[in-house]
Amino acid sequence: MSLFFSLWLKLFFVLTPFFGLTMFLTMTEGFDEPRRRDVARSTSLAVFFLCLILFFAGNQIFSIFGITLDSFRIGAGILLLLSGIALVQGNSAGAASGSGDDFTVVPLAIPIIVGPATMGTLLVLGAELDDLGSKFAGIFALTLAVASIAVVLYMGSAIQKRLGVRGISILSKLTGLILSALAAQMIMTGIQGFLIVKP
Repeated sequence: MSLFFSLWLKLFFVLTPFFGLTMFLTMTEGFDEPRRRDVARSTSLAVFFLCLILFFAGNQIFSIFGITLDSFRIGAGILLLLSGIALVQGNSAGAASGSGDDFTVVPLAIPIIVGPATMGTLLVLGAELDDLGSKFAGIFALTLAVASIAVVLYMGSAIQKRLGVRGISILSKLTGLILSALAAQMIMTGIQGFLIVKP
């Protein structure tokens, strides 16, 4: 249960829900409520399938390219740290603006919600699950995390009315602080893995 809860919290914040909500509200400005909910549903499905593939493809990718888990921890941690810093500073650089009618997958799902830092973190978190029980906990935690993102997007209009633009911005900055802490932990774990002499 503790593994499930820990994974759910990490995955929820790694998916940067409030930054995603800000971009979602901007890109669907002028949409009526049913159309906004359709976009939220389609985006959430795209995020779920992409996350599922990344979460369980880590070991195979590391094996193909000869990358150690510790080296990927450091690389993904640096990307996650940069992403967290950008959120704290209120910088949305790297988020592509939507063009055309269909922006649910690109750029809303990728790279706004599932960006490079999120992809790297998903690969690392999934690769750390080495037994069947933890893998099942990972599946449920990932499903709940994406479902939580879906709820945030689905209730975007209500959240915007209640919190306002400033309130959502504050939550986004708090998310950035949590991401920075997760990134620091990931980097330190990777460094410790390199420093420990294996027999």
